[in-house]
Amino acid sequence: MLKNVRQFLTPGWVLTAVVAIAFSYLAFTVLAPWQLGKNTATKHRNEQLQHSFEVDPVDVGTLMPKGRGFEEGDEWRRVTAQGSFVPDSRVLLRNRPVNGAPAIQVLDIFAANNGEKYLINRGFVRPAGSDTPAIAPAPTGDLTISGYTRRNELTPVTPPIRETPPQVYGINIREIEGLTGQQLNPDWIQLSEDSAAVIEAIPLPTLESGPYLSYGIQWIFFGAMAPLAVIWFVRAELVERRRDRAEQEAMEKNLSDAAAAEPLDSPASAKSGEDTSADASREPADSSSKNQQDAPDARGGHDADSAAEQLHRERLAKRYGSSGHRAAGFRDDRYGERF
Repeated sequence: MLKNVRQFLTPGWVLTAVVAIAFSYLAFTVLAPWQLGKNTATKHRNEQLQHSFEVDPVDVGTLMPKGRGFEEGDEWRRVTAQGSFVPDSRVLLRNRPVNGAPAIQVLDIFAANNGEKYLINRGFVRPAGSDTPAIAPAPTGDLTISGYTRRNELTPVTPPIRETPPQVYGINIREIEGLTGQQLNPDWIQLSEDSAAVIEAIPLPTLESGPYLSYGIQWIFFGAMAPLAVIWFVRAELVERRRDRAEQEAMEKNLSDAAAAEPLDSPASAKSGEDTSADASREPADSSSKNQQDAPDARGGHDADSAAEQLHRERLAKRYGSSGHRAAGFRDDRYGERF
């Protein structure tokens, strides 16, 4: 057992095992949870959207009272608010595509009758090249708007563009408060398509779970297959090595059997020499050639040993091919080089 283990303690096998273990750890602890977490978040958002259409809209003060945002689980709830827009408080949101196309979203501040000010996403406009398109001011006077509660976003990495109107790269309430000088509710509202003051409503997310669950399962499967693949290759290598050893042992045994059979062939060679001598006496025309073949027997059987060796080589060539007996001699060298 220890011998088999030592055979795999080579840089190639060790590196393969380390890579497989690292990939499995990454798949189980990072990649699979990442996709499964996205699936859970998408499922939760779809449930909130579904619930928002099953209940009637409520006054914004009920879910987003003064100084406090809505509770966990109340995002995408439908709300209504009465009041008026604050003049000269516009902020533009850049780099937020809508339906896969570039868009600039328009943010205005709404002073509700409950005394709270809310940031309102009124929709989007398409940019005209690299220039910011002209956007009409927010409606004036008292009006009633309706929309969906939305959660405050993290502070964007890219700083805002301080011009008129200011431009931001994320909807972060604290950042927008610093740009407008207005104190706002911690969360914001996205106008619905049938609301007053809406420009072009931002489409609602589709109620689809997406491919995240299947992606998560695939990463779990890949993480489990990586070490199993290494085990399979190790097993295949062990089987190949056993096959090579068995072939080497069989060839050595055949060579030993052939060597043991050589003494049994010598009397036959002697008998063949006697028959040749008898034929020589009956055929005077061939007597000179036959006597040359019988001469080694008279000198101590030296040619009989040579004939046995030649017969041995012929048998090896017939059994293993023209180079079989040479392959047996170099088998150990090749085996050592491979492993």
